[in-house]
Amino acid sequence: MLDWRWDFTFDILPRLLVATGNTLMAAGFGYAIAVVLGLVFALAQRTPSRVLTVLVREIVEFIRSTPLVLQIFFVFYVGPQFGLRLSPWTAGMIAIGLHYAAYLSEVYRGGLDSVPKGQWEAATSLNLSTARTYFRVIIPQAMPPSLAGMGNYLVGILKDTPMLSVIGVAELMHTANAIGSETYRFLEPYTLVGIIFLALSLPTAAAIRIFESWLRKKLGMI
Repeated sequence: MLDWRWDFTFDILPRLLVATGNTLMAAGFGYAIAVVLGLVFALAQRTPSRVLTVLVREIVEFIRSTPLVLQIFFVFYVGPQFGLRLSPWTAGMIAIGLHYAAYLSEVYRGGLDSVPKGQWEAATSLNLSTARTYFRVIIPQAMPPSLAGMGNYLVGILKDTPMLSVIGVAELMHTANAIGSETYRFLEPYTLVGIIFLALSLPTAAAIRIFESWLRKKLGMI
């Protein structure tokens, strides 16, 4: 039978809840960076400039082909050699944002490619600029097909935040490790961390599905 101590559980729960707030903040800011930068990456690969398209495509492939933990180390430890000194929090959020921006750019690309070419022709006949065509016509129609992939990567970011512990960010896994090292008890903190991640991930995935359905109805797509 497991040697579970409820008194110990309630003692460590406040520390883990504080760490949960840190995890949500890291995931939220990292995802915001990824959403914006991913769209920039996607649009940059659709410009008339062949050089820019190839350059951005290679950057995206490089980021997608290297581990997130390596990128975290690179931003935090190698950045200062180029004059970029960042706190663990900032370095971690930038690394997560860059990493997932590369993946989201592919999600955006699929969404943009799903918009019928006739939409471009209609916008051109109305003399809309390229920017107005993208942001008023194309992107609103590309978002609903992209939401499922975007939601998956949001959950992925939540689950990848423990990697920030390698540079000392006090998120959930870092805090659980610290509690275990201090008390020599790992059962309770690790179990609670798993439960908390489930409590965060499952409602997030459900909320994304509900929002996707609402957006499709709002845009008259169903």
